[in-house]
Amino acid sequence: MNKFSFLSLGLACVVSTAGLADSVVGQWSIVGFSGEPWYVEAQELIGKNQTFQGGFSEGPFYGCNYSGQSMTYTAYSNDEFFANPEFALFLSLREGMILSSERLFVHRITCNGNGNMGSRRVLYPFVTNEARASAWYLFEGGVFSFYRP
Repeated sequence: MNKFSFLSLGLACVVSTAGLADSVVGQWSIVGFSGEPWYVEAQELIGKNQTFQGGFSEGPFYGCNYSGQSMTYTAYSNDEFFANPEFALFLSLREGMILSSERLFVHRITCNGNGNMGSRRVLYPFVTNEARASAWYLFEGGVFSFYRP
């Protein structure tokens, strides 16, 4: 196998793996809140949208205007996710989160702010499942629920 064939095969593997990756791209509507809101009026956010589109994002929780946005995620089995103490506030939502899904994806979305420290942002943990129509975001003392048609 020559170098070109090896590189092509490697690129094909990366592209096919990326095609299977869970995605948050699109517009998500905030549909609910479970828990204790500390400083936010949770009901005022119900019905608002959070959008992720390439290097651009906007919404009540996170924004990045083509300023170095990156996204990564970690996949967990349902049991691994709910056994992790970091995600304890999601327990009351377990039934809906595992519906039609054997894995949950915990996303970290960051905005570099083009190197400006005051413009840097992080959205974590933004959780999706294999059904890809629902998401959950841990904020303050509870979890906001999202839906993407």
